[in-house]
Amino acid sequence: MSRVEVAAGIILKKDDSGEVSVLIAKRQSRQHQGGLWEFPGGKIEPGETQQQALSRELEEEVNIVVQDADFYQQVDFDYGDKRVSLLFHLVRRFCGNEAGREGQQIVWAKLTELYSYQFPAANKIIVDRLLSDGSNLF
Repeated sequence: MSRVEVAAGIILKKDDSGEVSVLIAKRQSRQHQGGLWEFPGGKIEPGETQQQALSRELEEEVNIVVQDADFYQQVDFDYGDKRVSLLFHLVRRFCGNEAGREGQQIVWAKLTELYSYQFPAANKIIVDRLLSDGSNLF
């Protein structure tokens, strides 16, 4: 079984009170792990860098143009029917009006409320780390 490499964006914003929110998207029911929430992103195509794939995928999926992104963590996970290598990046600077351009539901979830959403097992590792890092994300 081959491994799929995915560039994923942890898109962050802070409100006037300093509370951090994260843009998450609900996977379509027809997709692997459908119905669960995820950090937007997608497969790295042959010849693409992580940054190129991240920028392309976020613009295609959620109408976000990345202005700056920093590598955060790699998570390798075997779902049994699919092996993935998720390359997570913190996106603190971006432009565009976020929208689910592929028909998916998107929400700005407060960092403190991420446990209220169901994520694929590989993403839960990142949710735990984000909550641990908290206000140090900016």
